[in-house]
Amino acid sequence: MSWHIREAVRRLAAGGVIAYPTETVFGLGCDPFNAASVLRLLELKQRAIAHGLILIASDFARLETLLQPVSPEVNSRLMETWPGPVSWVLPCLPEIPLWLRGRHPTLAVRVTSHPLARSLCEAWNGPLVSTSANLHGRPPATSAMGVRMVFDGNLDYILHGRVSRFGRPSEIRDGLTGRVLRGSPANRP
Repeated sequence: MSWHIREAVRRLAAGGVIAYPTETVFGLGCDPFNAASVLRLLELKQRAIAHGLILIASDFARLETLLQPVSPEVNSRLMETWPGPVSWVLPCLPEIPLWLRGRHPTLAVRVTSHPLARSLCEAWNGPLVSTSANLHGRPPATSAMGVRMVFDGNLDYILHGRVSRFGRPSEIRDGLTGRVLRGSPANRP
């Protein structure tokens, strides 16, 4: 494990908000179960809590414990796109905090294919919040320099690396219907 990954994990464990590369853009992340960290991340992003957030992990087992059981058909649909840049919105357990699910009875989850994001999740040993590194409604940052320009020293750490492909934030689909909620394969760069 690199020094940079260890430092990012140290900052996460201390309640920090970090930035890191993902498949399509830079993401902001924190410990999803630390309310103060998540609320700080939302404040930095100027995003309402009602929207909910995406959680990423290095494997589905790290996310599955947060969700209602899925049918074999739904599981198959998920595994066709994972690891990869598709996030799925699935019914979550009722005890999942409001700061993660927003006003929804669901949670957006993704098994990331980005090497640094996967290593970060593995070193963290659990899921992480993953929301695009931008002010709400603005274009997301696609580089560490872009993150610095937007957040001007207000983050606890930036894990340097390249996004896998430049473009819009990851596609989001409804896990029960397969319907695309954001983005589409046709317009992905």
